[in-house]
Amino acid sequence: MARAVAPRRTSRDDIPVARRTRAGRRSGAGAGGGGGAALVLSCGLVFSGALAAVLFGPSLLARLSAPSSVVEGIVEQPSGDGRLLGHFPYPEVPVVDRVGVEAGIELHKDAAEAFRALQQAAAADGVDLRLLSGYRSHALQKGIFFDVKSARNQTASERAKVSAPPGYSEHSTGFAVDVGDGDDPGTNLSQSFESTRAFRWLQDHAASYHFTLSFPDGNAQGVSYEPWHWRFEGSSEALREFEPARRLAQGS
Repeated sequence: MARAVAPRRTSRDDIPVARRTRAGRRSGAGAGGGGGAALVLSCGLVFSGALAAVLFGPSLLARLSAPSSVVEGIVEQPSGDGRLLGHFPYPEVPVVDRVGVEAGIELHKDAAEAFRALQQAAAADGVDLRLLSGYRSHALQKGIFFDVKSARNQTASERAKVSAPPGYSEHSTGFAVDVGDGDDPGTNLSQSFESTRAFRWLQDHAASYHFTLSFPDGNAQGVSYEPWHWRFEGSSEALREFEPARRLAQGS
C-alpha cells in the first residue's frame, strides 16, 4: 500500500557530473640499546597511526577528496567535510563504465541494469516510469548551473538549492537518475511529481532495486526537495561514492 505524502509547493528546475628514509646505523656499544629504543618508538608510531586512521579516517578522506580550490565563479569554499553549498564532490564516471539507456541518456552500467529491472517491474504494475536524465559531465553541469543562474539573476547559494555546482553533482557518477511519470508528464522535474502513481510506486519498491531518494524534504544537505531524483546504491563502488551523504543523513 502506497504511503501518504503531504502536498507541497510545486517548483520546476531547468535540466536539459611513503616514502620512508632510514638513518645510518650507529656503531659502538650503544648501538644495541639505541636499536631497541628505535624499535619501541616505531611500534608506538605504527599503533598511533592505526588508531588515528580508525578515528579520523572518514573525515580525513572527505577532506582529501574535496577539491583543492573553489569552483571558478563561486566565492564560497568547500566546508570541512568537502561540501560546497551543501553538495558533496563527485567524480565523472569513466567512459568505459557508461552505457546508453535512452536516446541521449547514459548511466553507469550497474545503475543501468538496475534501472531497467526497476522500469520493467513498474510497467508490470501499470506504472510508466520515464528516465529524464542520467549521467552529466562536469562541463554540462557547469552550463546547467551558471547559465540558468544568470538567466534567473540568482546567487550561487540560491542556485545550489536546486542544482549542484560543477564537480558536485550526483549525476556525474552515472548512478543518479531523474524519473518522470509517462502518464503525467506535466509533473516532470517538479515537486508535484510526488502526487503521481510513479512516485508512490517508487516509494514502495525502489529500495528493492537499490535506489534511494537523494534529497527528501528537509534533507541535511539543505537542497530543495526533489521527489524525482533517485540514486543507485547497489554496488560497493556506489556505496563508497555516497557514503559521506548517507552518513550526514543518518546523523541528522
